[in-house]
Amino acid sequence: MTASEPPAPTAPASSGPSQPPGPRRVAGSVLQRMDKGTIRRVVAVGSGKGGVGKSAATALLAAELRRRGLAVGVLDADVTGPSQPKLFGLSGPLVDRGEGIEPARSAGGVPVVSSQFLVEDEQTPVIWRGPLVTRLILQFFGGVNWGPLDYLLIDMPPGTSDVPLTVFQSVPLDGMVFVFTPPELSAMIVRKAMNMARDLHVPLLGIVENMAWVACPHCATQIRLFGETHATAVAREYDVPVIAELPVDPALARAADEGRIESYTSDAVARYADAFLASIEAQEQRRLTVL
Repeated sequence: MTASEPPAPTAPASSGPSQPPGPRRVAGSVLQRMDKGTIRRVVAVGSGKGGVGKSAATALLAAELRRRGLAVGVLDADVTGPSQPKLFGLSGPLVDRGEGIEPARSAGGVPVVSSQFLVEDEQTPVIWRGPLVTRLILQFFGGVNWGPLDYLLIDMPPGTSDVPLTVFQSVPLDGMVFVFTPPELSAMIVRKAMNMARDLHVPLLGIVENMAWVACPHCATQIRLFGETHATAVAREYDVPVIAELPVDPALARAADEGRIESYTSDAVARYADAFLASIEAQEQRRLTVL
């Protein structure tokens, strides 16, 4: 059984300005960016490549920001490979009480929406063509009762096709974080995603090198399992900061498998959140300087 067709996108239930920003012309067509409503900042987390841990990087950042007292939501835009419900230990279905779709809420109070909540069990696939997938993403952003949020983090799918294009052109992004792993192949693919975002005028906030190292269990020496880092070279090439080098940690894998990713804390995750917030502040300062 596959998920049923999503309803048409609607405006955010808790409205901000009544009129969305003006249209922006892309590739010969006029596109309308949706209204943020009561969401202060919208940030995408992606890679262009699957298997690099972007979903875990999204969830870890959301959980750490929530621990600091910020209101944070997660939109799982990886419709055909959703991970956020598993990471947060959540299940559906979602309900609509007349003010928009109500997101599921994690134990720590993080609202989450995902295509996983639309199917009978975690092994049921969503088998949709591109237009239905993109329509669902717009519904998840505009038709969900997110309430007041400091940050909405969007867990992006791999690739540079329909869903990323929809998000970049229609969702009012304040920036994007890019996740990759040490091998050059991963760095090559993330460059494609970074070039796409830059071409569509999405601010590049920084890069996260995941699985960068593992601590020796005997002496705590950092061992680079997958080779030397490419993070510095990529950061220099795109003039962005390295906002995290996250290790391979069996404790994180266990927490993720058990739906307890919010319980995982580490110095590396704390530094990740610090650098993310600093990058957001620097981006806003650059924007104010231009204005």
